[in-house]
Amino acid sequence: MANIKSAEKRARIAEKNRLRNKAYKSAMKTKIKNFEQALNTDDQGAAEAQLKEVSRYLDKLVSKNIIHKKLAARKKSRLYKKLKITAS
Repeated sequence: MANIKSAEKRARIAEKNRLRNKAYKSAMKTKIKNFEQALNTDDQGAAEAQLKEVSRYLDKLVSKNIIHKKLAARKKSRLYKKLKITAS
């Protein structure tokens, strides 16, 4: 444990941020799973709606510096590719 008061505060802040980021990332994974479930039910409209929601959420996480912008771009690209494959 830290001996300096400012280091103790940084440790508390880092832990709080870690838990918050973990919640955001968990929600991201849940939204992606919901999209994949909609994709498997062959409901094209629901899948597109879910993909739009996932895409918006990924952009939100990028703006909050929770994930890197290239990670978001890669995930969105792969999800759109899945949608396109199942649509045809």
